[in-house]
Amino acid sequence: MAGLGNFARQVGQRILQNRAAETTNPPARTHRFPMFSTVMKPLLSPSPSLFRLPPLSSSLSVLFHVFPFSSSSSPFHSPHPITPLRSSRRNYIPHHASLSDHYLSCSVPEKPLRVAVLLSGGVDSSVALRLLHAAGHSCTAFYLKIWFQEGFENFWNQCPWEDDLKYAKHVCEQVGVPLEVVHLTDEYWERVVSYIIEEYKCGRTPNPDVLCNTRIKFGAFMDAISDMEYDYVASGHYAKVAHPPAGPSVLQLSQDMVKDQTYFLSHLSQTQLKRLLFPLGCVKKDEVRKLATQFDLPNKDRKDSQGICFLGKIKFSDFVGRHIGEKEGIILEAETGDFLGKHRGFWFYTIGQRQGLRLPGGPWYVVEKDTKNNVVFVSRDYYSIDKRRRVFRVGSLRWLSGKPSGNVSQLRCKVRHGPGFYSCSFEMEAEGDVAVVHLDEDDQGLAAGQFAAFYEGTACIGSGVILESWDDQCFPVCEKALQLAAVEDKSKLGKPVKIMTMPVTTSVEAEPGETSREEKLLNA
Repeated sequence: MAGLGNFARQVGQRILQNRAAETTNPPARTHRFPMFSTVMKPLLSPSPSLFRLPPLSSSLSVLFHVFPFSSSSSPFHSPHPITPLRSSRRNYIPHHASLSDHYLSCSVPEKPLRVAVLLSGGVDSSVALRLLHAAGHSCTAFYLKIWFQEGFENFWNQCPWEDDLKYAKHVCEQVGVPLEVVHLTDEYWERVVSYIIEEYKCGRTPNPDVLCNTRIKFGAFMDAISDMEYDYVASGHYAKVAHPPAGPSVLQLSQDMVKDQTYFLSHLSQTQLKRLLFPLGCVKKDEVRKLATQFDLPNKDRKDSQGICFLGKIKFSDFVGRHIGEKEGIILEAETGDFLGKHRGFWFYTIGQRQGLRLPGGPWYVVEKDTKNNVVFVSRDYYSIDKRRRVFRVGSLRWLSGKPSGNVSQLRCKVRHGPGFYSCSFEMEAEGDVAVVHLDEDDQGLAAGQFAAFYEGTACIGSGVILESWDDQCFPVCEKALQLAAVEDKSKLGKPVKIMTMPVTTSVEAEPGETSREEKLLNA
């Protein structure tokens, strides 16, 4: 930790020295900043326990690359340039005369701040930067490069990060905000990607977005700039953070309930939350697009990204196949034990998935997995009333402002990203950091490894990882299916049965949007 602190101090001192020199001796038309190139090799983290997220490592492999800004050199140069902001606490000049106070209400416009802004090159983070700039804050933009090492270049030939960085540079050039690139490739591999791979090997379905926020954006990055005297770190997430004068900070739902991202932020710590600002928490998505046009941002018409940040256009199923491989297994019908077909490996499937099975007469749904024997159990009767469940257990619990005491009722719960909530209650088990959750409605898409986030009113109070050790309400798999799954020589099963068309019956189907993001990625 001492090494990290010294490194961060050195980087911070160099950045501040450069800016002080620039203020004293204004540079020519094109600014040239020195490049930082200090690398510390990471230590290998211990292997994570079954349901425990891996611990934060105190060592970082971080490279800061400072980009100059020159609005005249930008092909996206606005016809109405804005004077670069050089605000300070002694010379506070807000720039929001043309903006409604509503848009700035989550940007703390009451006092000048020094803010480190995470800039991805997308519309959301770009508008967040401009709102903070309009509120009069002194901003520095940081682009986190979490792409793989150059050794992966031949395989990952569709990496979009060059385009992302190009847009980020031009957004900063419009208002004279410095941009710095932070290389966190090793940290992302060690703390997020390797964990994802191990979880899929164990038959669980992890959530990369939650891990990236907790361990990289507001973990490794915050550690690296901890000595640089920024008041806050900001990003383009759709969420609110309330910072009362006394007491803990509170994570709150955003104005846009469809885009709300508190689910992805629910596993942060109070230490992380206290340092965060989310300017878009008070703005709806359609208003963000209008602001992007008003600001004449170079990426105002750019589509929102849908995939995992380190993959870009690469299919997640291709990534899983490359790092875990393929192993042929069988697909059995849960109710009858009928041998229906074969698959490439259980790790390509998640509970509730219906795409990618390639079985006729559907729709078919994945209902259980036998990870020991590489068997996937499916059913066409997934949403029948007698097979739904509403009780599950969560582990690796983290509370944003302290652990709730005793049994807790009258909470709300999200088991996936989206606008939908369940009313719920939960009770802590006598031993261990595990709780039993009771939903007021049934949900068939509960997948081990995903997160369950808990809310009191509009406040997100914490989250935990869904465990696969269900109660006796799990999906029933018949004895024949279990016996066939245990057969070592699967060739003895012969050929798959001919699947008959299912009679048309009235059944309860999933609500729109119920498909998990991970299922969409696996089958994209």
